[in-house]
Amino acid sequence: MPDIDRDINRDIDLSTEITELLADLVRIESTNPSLSSGGVGEASIASWVAAWCETQGLAVDPVDSGDGRPSLVVRSRPAQSRAESAAAQSDAAQSGPRPATGTLLLCGHLDTVDLGAMTDPLVPRVDGDRLYGRGSYDMKAGLAAALIACREAARLGLDVDVVVAAVADEEHGSLGIQRVLDHLGAGFVADAAVVTEPTEMAIGVAHKGFVWTEIDVMGVAAHGSRPQLGVDAIVRTGTLLVEIEALGRRLAARAHPLLGPGTVHAGVIEGGQGPSTIPERCRLTIERRTLPGESPTDVEREVGQLLATCAAADPDFRATARTVMHRPPLETAGAHPLVAALSGACQDIRADTPDVSGLSYWADSAFIAARGIPTVLFGPGGDGAHADVEWVSLRDTADCARVLVQLARHLGTALRRNEA
Repeated sequence: MPDIDRDINRDIDLSTEITELLADLVRIESTNPSLSSGGVGEASIASWVAAWCETQGLAVDPVDSGDGRPSLVVRSRPAQSRAESAAAQSDAAQSGPRPATGTLLLCGHLDTVDLGAMTDPLVPRVDGDRLYGRGSYDMKAGLAAALIACREAARLGLDVDVVVAAVADEEHGSLGIQRVLDHLGAGFVADAAVVTEPTEMAIGVAHKGFVWTEIDVMGVAAHGSRPQLGVDAIVRTGTLLVEIEALGRRLAARAHPLLGPGTVHAGVIEGGQGPSTIPERCRLTIERRTLPGESPTDVEREVGQLLATCAAADPDFRATARTVMHRPPLETAGAHPLVAALSGACQDIRADTPDVSGLSYWADSAFIAARGIPTVLFGPGGDGAHADVEWVSLRDTADCARVLVQLARHLGTALRRNEA
């Protein structure tokens, strides 16, 4: 086996290689078609990533995420169940490579938001430590780091199977990670998972969830010259908006130590038929950002109370509500061994201690954690997610790959110690 201490910290120019890989990924448009009618989807980038993995000697398994939008499962070792791995370990010769003692799951998404008003969004541009282009920060840099880490784990012969889930549709419905987890099946066991979303090289242990609710406020249509015959649904929705604002103030009174308070806001409003008609309907879509411990049922109860309050104050107020999408929050204990192992890996590579923080955005990490896998987020720094100027730090991206390899090494050492 290679000298791992020397190889992980060697001055191989991972920086050059990872810059080239990231630039290749940025050149491939992968805009999410669920967000934009012109979105091309993930088929082209998934095909390119699969081909790259094959040239690196990595096992690749495509997973259909629906509508021709593939995800990929990439492995540093051939797939084995824990029972098969244990049997192989007992039979292995002392001089041969160790069978896998554990699994580290890395996750990054293939899709991006639309190109917006970016200048040359698919032409990667390097300026000092920064690489510019659509998806560079969110999150093709994190994906590149995960792929390089998987390749390095295979090259070094680490006895931890590093599995990369390169998934479709994170920017909209997260179909990719759900299909990948279903594909891996109930028998898939990972000792830890890292989602390589951009975290500025901090360890993200928590993020909020969200619930989207559509509220239909019903009125009675009438001609604008005879308003006494109608009930204005838009005016009644205004009453509801006041109650939503009051709910936001109540939520602000109870804060999570890493995430702050839950929030609520009105995201979309639509209604009315014309200037001379009393509107008979107004639809309001609200988003409630939830804290760990809060559920969609809790939010449905809150919304029901809002409607009841409005109805009690106005006998003409009538409304119905339905949940149209919900995603769970994430919380991994800051004292979890995964956090300590990742922090130690950062200190090995960067000689500093990373912050442990909560993150403002939602990510696929919550779905992974829901399968009982200890999960954190960790990725490079930069700026401009979903914006017209987007860039990522190349130094952080290369360091992220190195840290992930070191984490795999720490994980293998810890598992062997536990088995001893």
